[in-house]
Order: sequence, then C-alpha cells, then structure tokens
Amino acid sequence: MLKISLTFTLWLSLITSVFGSDYSYLDPDHLIPAKLLARALTYFDSHLDKIPNKRFLGLIDFKQHNSHERFYIVDMESGRVEKYLVAHGKNSDPYFTGYAKKFSNTNDSNMSSLGFYLTAETYNGVHGYSLRLDGLSSTNSNARARAIVIHAADYVAPGDKIGRSFGCPAVESRYHQQIIDQIKEGSLLYAAY
Repeated sequence: MLKISLTFTLWLSLITSVFGSDYSYLDPDHLIPAKLLARALTYFDSHLDKIPNKRFLGLIDFKQHNSHERFYIVDMESGRVEKYLVAHGKNSDPYFTGYAKKFSNTNDSNMSSLGFYLTAETYNGVHGYSLRLDGLSSTNSNARARAIVIHAADYVAPGDKIGRSFGCPAVESRYHQQIIDQIKEGSLLYAAY
C-alpha cells in the first residue's frame, strides 16, 4: 500500500507542479491505478476550456478483468470515487477470457476503442436511456459514427465474467441512469489499456 500511495503522490505532485492544480484530494482510497489517473488529469487540466461538465471525470481500465469494477467516476469537487462494472467489445476478447486484448476504431469491428472521449447528449434507444460519446483521440474518432454509447445491459452483472458488447462501454442496468446523469453533457471519459 505504501508503494501505491507514494506512486500516486508522486504523480499528483508532478501534475501540480506542471499545471498548478492541486489534485491531492482526489481518490483518497487509491482505487484508481495511479498512472491511469495521472494521464487523465493531465489531459483534463490541459483541456479545461473544452470540457463543459468539469464536475465528473470518467476512467475505464481495460487492462483489468471484466469481472472487476473497472469503470471509475471521480467527483472532482469532493474527490470521491465510485466504481462500476463495464463491458468491452466481443472482438476485443474473441476467446471470451474476460480480458480485452484488441481494440479498434473501425466500423463493424465489434471492438472497444481506447482514448479520450467527451460525453454528449442522452437519448432513448434500443437499450433505453443511453449516452452518446464523441471520440477526441485518433484511436476513437469514429465513436459517434460507430454508435459507441454508454447504455444498460443485462449481461453486465456481478459474477466470474460478464458479457461482451458490440464495442460500447455497457454498464449494469441498476446503475446506468446514475452514471449517465453524472457524466452527461460534456464530461471527459478516458478509456485506457
């Protein structure tokens, strides 16, 4: 635990010295891998003028097994972190091991895409209440054209392994409205591996 705390503290110190923002209050329980949070905060801090909803920051750690709560939502005011289950694309995990290994930005790939997203508008579609995503990185620039959205899915539930999507970061039905309502309308979302 000491090593994790030191790494996290060093990353936050670096960010503070570069940007002048003090993020030491974030993630007090150290739930998010330090490097993942540091990369997201670096992008967040350098693009503040392009992020309408600065209250929440979302992070997805696709390195983790899909049975782990690997979708983190950071409350940028309180520093508190909530974590949730999230699916990856079926062709990101073609042997259905629970680990995403391949990623794509191509239509009909049925893979997850990595990079920074800006959350957009909500809508009611095939999966009910959903949230559109706009890709900000070259690795996810086709997100809107691919209909990569946050939506509820019955196959996302606690267990040894959750189901796979067609590339969307699908979440548990019992939490989807809460998640969407927090991060809608211009929050930064970072999906990493």
